[in-house]
Amino acid sequence: MSDFGDDDAPEGLEEMAFDEDQDEYYEPEPEPGEERQNAPGDGGDDSNDHVIASGDPNATANHGKGNEKSHKDKKIPNDQRTTTPFMTKYEKARILGTRALQISMNAPVLVDLEGETDPLQIAIKELREKKIPLVVRRYMPDGYYEDWTCEELLQ
Repeated sequence: MSDFGDDDAPEGLEEMAFDEDQDEYYEPEPEPGEERQNAPGDGGDDSNDHVIASGDPNATANHGKGNEKSHKDKKIPNDQRTTTPFMTKYEKARILGTRALQISMNAPVLVDLEGETDPLQIAIKELREKKIPLVVRRYMPDGYYEDWTCEELLQ
């Protein structure tokens, strides 16, 4: 008799035993002198059939079409930018977080510390004094993008 009352279980329902000899979940290392066959997608084959593009999903859909421009050709020149020169709260949060992480990883600080030790407070001070060496890239719906430096953007 068990704690769960198995004695009253209907016939045909036996306990399922765990089979320890199931298929292995990993591929063992090949023996010396034995060649490993490349599986699709493991990076071993030389063809470009299994290339996974990250980033813009439209770039993946248009991959291989003849009218595709290179990445540098999609940059909008600084004198033709159309977005506002104001930093959004999302850009500000990303900039401050990125810079605070850099400072915490011993990146050089570009302002006087004045006894400050908190990386986020140092990043805020750098942003206030427009000393952060980062660029904000704003993508347009058509795939083009604009680059703004932190010095150019107003807060």
